[in-house]
Amino acid sequence: MKPKYQLMRILLVYSISLLLLSCKSTITEKGILHELDLAFTGTPSPYYPEGGPKDIKYNFFLDLEHGYCETAGNRIHLYADRSKWAVVFEKSGYFNRGYRAEIELNFVGNCIHYPVDKYPERDYITNSASVELISGDEYERITNKEGTEMEQFELISPQAEYVMVRGRKVSIEHDPQKYEKLGIKLREFDNSRHLPGFGDLVRYLNETDPAIISATEVDIRKYIPADLPKIMTIQDFHYISHYQDSVLPSKQETYQLIAKVLASRDSTLWRPTLKANNHWSNWKSGNL
Repeated sequence: MKPKYQLMRILLVYSISLLLLSCKSTITEKGILHELDLAFTGTPSPYYPEGGPKDIKYNFFLDLEHGYCETAGNRIHLYADRSKWAVVFEKSGYFNRGYRAEIELNFVGNCIHYPVDKYPERDYITNSASVELISGDEYERITNKEGTEMEQFELISPQAEYVMVRGRKVSIEHDPQKYEKLGIKLREFDNSRHLPGFGDLVRYLNETDPAIISATEVDIRKYIPADLPKIMTIQDFHYISHYQDSVLPSKQETYQLIAKVLASRDSTLWRPTLKANNHWSNWKSGNL
């Protein structure tokens, strides 16, 4: 082979090698699982902004049993390209300490634009954001105002015809049997008229019109790169209690599969063998 053509061949092989190398994902399953473990234990990720010495950093994980949230819907969103990835946990429900219904989003990944609340003394850096569904003022408007104090506590007036959910007027269902058919058990104590509660309403919407209480792509993408491709949304999955501290995500099939999907950017690898149990009816929440 003439030197000229030999050099061209070497250059061609070198170029192909560089191309293959550039196409190879820099994301690893191990790295993804490590970040999920950090969020599970509440340990700030190395990807967090450095911040100042007095700054507080929060790293939250999906919790379907939280005492301050009467959980309704939940999903997991996956995004990735060759070098960046993000898992977005979504949970909706009635937050009893905040007196409002909202969506909670928890972001885990290597490219998160972490929300920062700035104060004179320190900054609070977190991987969590919320989207209001039903405001406290709206709940106050539809609250039952008859009977004893407890008969007015977090129960909906039978005269309330609608509720505003993210600016949309939604009819309120009052028939207790329709709630019961969906597995929603209305409060028994101090509720002789079987009025639906604040959390019951959100759960009813989750069963009958889930889109209205679900996060939009605009909501989800607020804290991740706008050009990061979406791989999939997981509606049903096997969940293990967040309070089983010894069972880290890296030891759970659900998150092992999520890591495979993200590292390969192949949604067909989501092939769980464990039964999905993430529906709110399988977990006690909002009882504090």
